[in-house]
Amino acid sequence: MSDLPEITPEAVDAAAQAALDAIAEASDSAAIKAVRAAHTAEASPLAKLNSRMREVAPEHKAEFGKLIGQARGRVTQALAAREGVIAEAETAARLEAERVDVTALPSRARVGARHPISLLQEQIADIFVGMGWEIAEGPELEHEWYNFDALNFDADHPARQMQDTFFVDPVERHLVMRTHTSPVQVRSMLEREIPIYVLCPGRVYRTDEFDATHLPVFTQFEGLVIDKNITMAHLKGTLDHAARVLFGPEAKTRFRANFFPFTEPSAELDLWHPTFKGGARWIEWGGCGMINPNVLRAAGIDPEQYSGFAFGMGIERTLMFRSDVQDMRDMAEGDIRFSEQFGMVV
Repeated sequence: MSDLPEITPEAVDAAAQAALDAIAEASDSAAIKAVRAAHTAEASPLAKLNSRMREVAPEHKAEFGKLIGQARGRVTQALAAREGVIAEAETAARLEAERVDVTALPSRARVGARHPISLLQEQIADIFVGMGWEIAEGPELEHEWYNFDALNFDADHPARQMQDTFFVDPVERHLVMRTHTSPVQVRSMLEREIPIYVLCPGRVYRTDEFDATHLPVFTQFEGLVIDKNITMAHLKGTLDHAARVLFGPEAKTRFRANFFPFTEPSAELDLWHPTFKGGARWIEWGGCGMINPNVLRAAGIDPEQYSGFAFGMGIERTLMFRSDVQDMRDMAEGDIRFSEQFGMVV
């Protein structure tokens, strides 16, 4: 037992004091745990002194036993008290860190959502890019020649009146806010080599009332094809494919005879909507037809060699009966709750 310390009052007091000093210096749970292991476990100084009790003469066992027992009791009490203080302090610190001021505004950022018009426009563009078409864009402030004259609109056509079209002052400059994306088709015919397969999406402007089914500013997508031997059958097949992608495999289109200055023959385009909320039905979707020879000539294209077709639909209208939107004004008023219905899409 020569490696164990000698039992003396001085040795016992020194061991106890070392333990008490270490306990006082401990500042957190990890430190107090280390102090407990160092000063109360079997390898601690007080434990080693206690191991020498077997060597003490019988007449001194009570004296030294009491001395060591009291020292270990002081250490144990001090340790318990310090552990309580540390636990209380750490609990208070944790509660402070986790404190929530229920009267304050939340600091987290609200997750938004892209507008469904933008999402639908991109989906439509993807359909036609998948068929090998290109996307064409043009200015929203357009010259009257591109917006009307090149598209075979007569000088007295009602659309050219100020009550139907936004003219930009001074009127003598013949600048308008485009009423359709057809001017992009004209620019495509002037700037591109034949064959031409382009989709022209974008914002357009008309002096319509702001109500549940009309907007003065809305979006369209128009298509233009110029090539040899193009027929109405090509137009029908193209539109049927787009309808099936957008509205399901049972969707289809039909033509109703109509008149448009820039197409001949012209047709109103109806869509068979198989999943319409009120039941499957035909819905008017847009207009289409074969390019009028006068439009081809205005763009310097020989109608004896080339033919083509064009079509145009409103994206807001498409969204209305695709997603059961009842009021078109919801798409324009900027309420984030409207966009959130369609989910967060990147």
